[in-house]
Amino acid sequence: MRRAKISIIGAGNVGATTAHWCAADELGDIVLLDVPATESMPAGKSLDLFQASPIVGFDAKVTGTTDWADTAGSDVVVVTAGIARKPGMSRDDLLSTNAKILGDVSAHIRDTSPDAIVIVVSNPLDAMVQRAFQVTGFPAHRVFGQAGILDTARYRAFLAMELGVSVEDISAMLLGGHGDTMVPIPSCTSVGGVPITQLIDAARLEEIVQRTRTGGAEIVGLLKTGSAYYAPAAATAQMVEAVVRDKKRLVPCAAYCDSEYGVGGYYVGVPVILGTAGVERIIELDLQAEERAGLDKSIAAVKELVGAMNGLTGWQG
Repeated sequence: MRRAKISIIGAGNVGATTAHWCAADELGDIVLLDVPATESMPAGKSLDLFQASPIVGFDAKVTGTTDWADTAGSDVVVVTAGIARKPGMSRDDLLSTNAKILGDVSAHIRDTSPDAIVIVVSNPLDAMVQRAFQVTGFPAHRVFGQAGILDTARYRAFLAMELGVSVEDISAMLLGGHGDTMVPIPSCTSVGGVPITQLIDAARLEEIVQRTRTGGAEIVGLLKTGSAYYAPAAATAQMVEAVVRDKKRLVPCAAYCDSEYGVGGYYVGVPVILGTAGVERIIELDLQAEERAGLDKSIAAVKELVGAMNGLTGWQG
């Protein structure tokens, strides 16, 4: 049986750690591409990772390259390329530079792997996945973004810390844009089946939600010279697994919504069924009034961000 070919664009911390998770779980053969100042860097990281295979016990080919030809025919392409956040920098500050980078990357993907599933991780996420969709011209179900799984993981981690329970017992859902406008869904949050509202009062829950919203910035502030990568990479690898193993996972992703949730043709975080075809179905939840209002606010913020990006890139589509 042929192993899936997984290309990861960007060999920084997120890209390299995603390669680590994917290789260790034998999700497929990995191509790690970057065009850094030191052109041998992707090859060095890939060789180091492959030399771990006898220890960890995985059989996966790991290749580092600066040549897009090596990614040709990929089944899944993960895009982590772009400048990282620095202390005091919002995701929106990244818009101009990363929109150009995503445009260039997406054109290469379109030309080298026309049948690929594309998973965008670069920030600001909701706009960058829209940019990838614009430039590749791929069907919307084959282009989506990693954000909701990471945001939900942070939320679950903070809830576990608060309650002193296993993270495995916490089920949660966050919708909307990635970042300050993400929307918690208390009606879909529980611990061992017990509604979260019976375990944490509303004021404290809102504090935990706010910490989740600023979870990335908190890590940026602590690291001083970088941004989060372990959790974002793990979340991305989970999405790759859902695709290459046709897991049919119900997870939150930045997916293209037209009539769904009344979005009107933008990428926002919603629950989807993720499988070999990519986003195979969008799940429309019956939201409570406060949840719906929060989602509408988040959608408006995404539209504003995409509008600004389109102005910068001259996109007329």
